[in-house]
Amino acid sequence: MARRALILLEGHRSIGLLYVKAARRMDLHPITLSADPACHDYLAAEGIEAIRVDTDDLDAVIRECSQLRATYDIAGITGFSGADESVYATVGKLSRQFDLPGPNPTSVERCCDKFTQRQLLAEAGVPIPAFRLAANATDIESAAADIGLPVILKPALGSGSSGVRLCRNIDEVAEHTTYLLGGKHIWQSSPKILVEEFVQGPFYWANLMGNEIIAIGAGAFGRPPHFVFREVTYPALLTDEERERIADVSLSCLRALGLGWGPTNIEFRWTKRGPVVIEVNPRLVGGADPQLVQLAYGVDLITEHIKLVVGDEWDLRRRHSHTAAARYLVPDRDGTLDRIDGDSRAAAVSGVAEVKIYVRPKTLIVRKGDYRDRIGHVIAASPSLAQTKAILQRAVDMIDLRITPFATVGE
Repeated sequence: MARRALILLEGHRSIGLLYVKAARRMDLHPITLSADPACHDYLAAEGIEAIRVDTDDLDAVIRECSQLRATYDIAGITGFSGADESVYATVGKLSRQFDLPGPNPTSVERCCDKFTQRQLLAEAGVPIPAFRLAANATDIESAAADIGLPVILKPALGSGSSGVRLCRNIDEVAEHTTYLLGGKHIWQSSPKILVEEFVQGPFYWANLMGNEIIAIGAGAFGRPPHFVFREVTYPALLTDEERERIADVSLSCLRALGLGWGPTNIEFRWTKRGPVVIEVNPRLVGGADPQLVQLAYGVDLITEHIKLVVGDEWDLRRRHSHTAAARYLVPDRDGTLDRIDGDSRAAAVSGVAEVKIYVRPKTLIVRKGDYRDRIGHVIAASPSLAQTKAILQRAVDMIDLRITPFATVGE
């Protein structure tokens, strides 16, 4: 009998290895198809079968999967995005091609284009920020004046907060416009920029599987103008009424966008008018979140997602109720990372679930204002929020991070 294989399109620096390990526990053989397997370190480190193929070329990926079927029983197909979320639409198309469970590719494509997403949500009456689409500097300046400062400028396509910035005055609008359109930002297609109202209030997100809300988390960002997470906590401190309102709006988003198969991540700001939807992502959230959900509730989102992908019955029941939180290590300056240690001491603190450093000493640190700025994390869990926060702070205080700034001209 042919070995059952799980096809993974591309990789992911925070959750890719977790998918591989979960697949192996389920007696599935993980195979990664990637345009550049070498950029996913864990593939070689874990001895994972990887095949180089242009994952933007649907026909090429179909041919590769067809060849693999001669050796393996392909049980399911899923994948991850880097800067280009079209991978999820490709997963949907492949799943239909090979008669496997998967998301609706049309719904995913509409959702990944943030302008189209905004239009569909607005038509359905879902609360969202005021927005305009722009393709050049004149359009951007006009939209910012129309909406009123401050505004958010972001690419209509992309993920991980890449290219997203808060612009508090017209000079910052001009500066970020030059960045986005002047060749520094890498575009997957013709430039399309969203100019959005800056909605203020506590930041939350809901993790759904199918039509069921599994967990609601809370996040805190570093200093503006960028949106780089510093801390993430599960569960978010909400009243029953607030949770119910977030649940209602979440389900409205699924209906408006034609989603509801597999994982969805929906981001909110809580305002005077209640939850305002910042973004809907047709995928499982990355970072430390899957581990935090498992620590807080005992639900393994990754394993349950794989079960869905291969046609097995999932189990989303909560096993317990704890508080789990992650603190991300984010440099406060550019320069050379001279030292980062104390992680083993931090990991030994009672209640700490994981300490992970993503970079090595002597790495050059050049902040980009997105998820790539994070160089490590600490995860802690306990029965209470206060205890978890105390554990987290004690562990983080043990980590010694030293960066020597780059020499300036004339020094």
